[in-house]
Amino acid sequence: MKDRKLSIRISGEDLQTLHHKAQKANLSITDYITKSSLGKQIFVIDGLDEVIRQQKAIGRNLNQLTTLCNMGKVDCVNLQPLTDEYAKLNQTLTELLDRKRRAA
Repeated sequence: MKDRKLSIRISGEDLQTLHHKAQKANLSITDYITKSSLGKQIFVIDGLDEVIRQQKAIGRNLNQLTTLCNMGKVDCVNLQPLTDEYAKLNQTLTELLDRKRRAA
């Protein structure tokens, strides 16, 4: 519960930087400053929305194939291209997370 108020003096440039960093981290300025001051790590991964969109598309494709198999409309499905794309997306996510951890 936030029940205390803290007032500080800060330069306009530093305040603008804080606003930008908080916005990039999808946090309020209060939450950003609190997490930063208490030594908590803040990860911002650019491009994650696109990766998640692609993973959802793969999931939809898998669900459609499963439905067709259950209906008996598909006898044999080659999932190799799908699993290859999924592996690439997972590799991209891993690289993004590793890059952010090294930078922190």
